[in-house]
Amino acid sequence: MRSYRKELWFNTPTRVAFINITPQVEECLRESGIQEGIVLVNAMHITASVFINDDESGLHHDYTNWLEQLAPHEPIHQYRHNDSGEDNADAHLKRQIMGREVVVAITKGKLDFGPWEQIFYGEFDGRRPKRVLVKIIGE
Repeated sequence: MRSYRKELWFNTPTRVAFINITPQVEECLRESGIQEGIVLVNAMHITASVFINDDESGLHHDYTNWLEQLAPHEPIHQYRHNDSGEDNADAHLKRQIMGREVVVAITKGKLDFGPWEQIFYGEFDGRRPKRVLVKIIGE
């Protein structure tokens, strides 16, 4: 069994963003040479997420609105976490909802997706460098 590890870095210009990272993960898979196994993709920051869904702008708009309704950014004083001088408590909650990581099967050197599935990086407290781990294990 072999393994491969790479970090992808992101620095979004906005506080909230959704980025399709499927092409970067596919490139990692090509670099690894692994044909059968699994890939783990996880956000290495507690205010960012990795998830799988459809790459459709209306859905991304709906995610943004839904998450803001569940955990609004303002007023900042509504969160105890922000008493420490932070202003990102909502980003922690949004990450919890959207998830930390995904695992995808690799079959014949390809990501084994269902229809329309893509991998996304979700940013909820952007405007600074953050990383995503891609770990591939297999043969």
